[in-house]
Amino acid sequence: MDWLSLKKTMPQDRDFSERTRDLVALGAVLDGTQYDHIAYAFSEETNGSNEYVPLDQRRPSIKTNLCRIVVDDAVSLLFSEGHFPSVQAKDQNTADALNRIIKARQLNSVMIEAATLGSVGSVAILMRVLKRKLFFSVLPTAYLMPEWLADDPGTLKSVRERYKVAPADLIERGYDVDPKGGLHWFQRVWDDNAETWFQPWPVRGTPKDFEPKVDEKRTVTHALGFCPFVWIKNLPGGEGVDGACTFKPAIDTVIEGDYQMSQAGRGLKYSSDPTLVLKDMAAGTGAAPQRTGGAARMLSIQPESDAKLLEINGTAAQAVLEHFKALRVLVLEIIHGNRTDADRLSAASSGRAMELMNQSLVWLADRMKITYAEGGLLALLRMICRASAAVKDGLIICADGDDASTAEVVENLDLAGISLRWPPWYAPTHTDKQALTTALKVAVGGGILSRETAVSVLAPLYDIEDVQAELTKILADQKAEDARVKSQAATVTANENVPE
Repeated sequence: MDWLSLKKTMPQDRDFSERTRDLVALGAVLDGTQYDHIAYAFSEETNGSNEYVPLDQRRPSIKTNLCRIVVDDAVSLLFSEGHFPSVQAKDQNTADALNRIIKARQLNSVMIEAATLGSVGSVAILMRVLKRKLFFSVLPTAYLMPEWLADDPGTLKSVRERYKVAPADLIERGYDVDPKGGLHWFQRVWDDNAETWFQPWPVRGTPKDFEPKVDEKRTVTHALGFCPFVWIKNLPGGEGVDGACTFKPAIDTVIEGDYQMSQAGRGLKYSSDPTLVLKDMAAGTGAAPQRTGGAARMLSIQPESDAKLLEINGTAAQAVLEHFKALRVLVLEIIHGNRTDADRLSAASSGRAMELMNQSLVWLADRMKITYAEGGLLALLRMICRASAAVKDGLIICADGDDASTAEVVENLDLAGISLRWPPWYAPTHTDKQALTTALKVAVGGGILSRETAVSVLAPLYDIEDVQAELTKILADQKAEDARVKSQAATVTANENVPE
């Protein structure tokens, strides 16, 4: 069974567009739930009518989920704690404020979730300002539809969210609907002025020209002057509002691997618990073979008949494992995953050596950096700067649970010249650090580099957040050292002038 065949068996809601159905199906692969709709378990060889159930109508008992593994590896290489970039700007106060906001609002966690969910094709990040504090939400885009300005295609005009909700869920949210009224449509629209909620309406029985009514009670006016969304396309090569899926080219091979491993496990279980075959002398002519239950299962057949059971042996099991290894390598090659075998690493390698060994994964993360960093994180930071000017009395920088009354307030942040400074892909060893430090020392001493540039290069390696503050400390240490040397020199001179 390939991906097209599997997708046809998934529940299809024709009220949604083909784009929505595709994104939902790809999201199931990402979550590892693409087989959950299949009724029969892999161990169920027959149905209730004692009819044989083909393999492609059973759920695999083994799910490798290699697609999610590659996505997690690439996202970790891009936005984990040791790889998250720091902010630079022409205005140092702006850079410092944005770096503090990143830590206070845990934007690294937001970007990890965004890059993971967005691997199906696209993702959206919503920014809210409540009581002058920032809040961020990552939303899958299957039920979202953006609209860009006609004269500025790079600027969002609005984002509409629409999906189906059960009456019980609406009642739990406080809506007054008929519990037996069937599914309802739920809709919200964000634009440059408000987050507009609409009254839910029944899915069935509603005219096509129906216009939903605005829910004035739940509608929120933010008055930011811009649509508070960042829409991120995953990778180049997609269609319309979505980028290319990270793992779609490998889904067919992953399905093959899941079924191969499940079938191998099934064969090994049969070898561990073989079925006993007996000739039943009392069996009537024309009687069908019958299996009897119990610990020692038996197959009753006619005396003149014969039966043989095919059991998987060690050679066949090894062949399946070798086949799966080949499939795994093919999957990782198709979607640029990490093909390094940890069992073959006898000792820690340098950061450069690790980067070369995982070059395919680095290339994937590098492509993701274009969209999720330059087009995602930077766009989010610029949006924060615009919000600091739009919100009266500025934004409050504080983490959840902190006292907002004593927190720092920022206003009118300058969004000009904002950029990101990235650490190396792999943490350097002590040898790498020593070699780089020596090279920078020579360059600074030879007048090729400034001391500030050298400190900026070393900052990610030694977790230096504020380069200017570090330079100030270096200058203070040098002054203290110069004063100590002068004091020692003066003491030596005084001792030499003392008459014997």
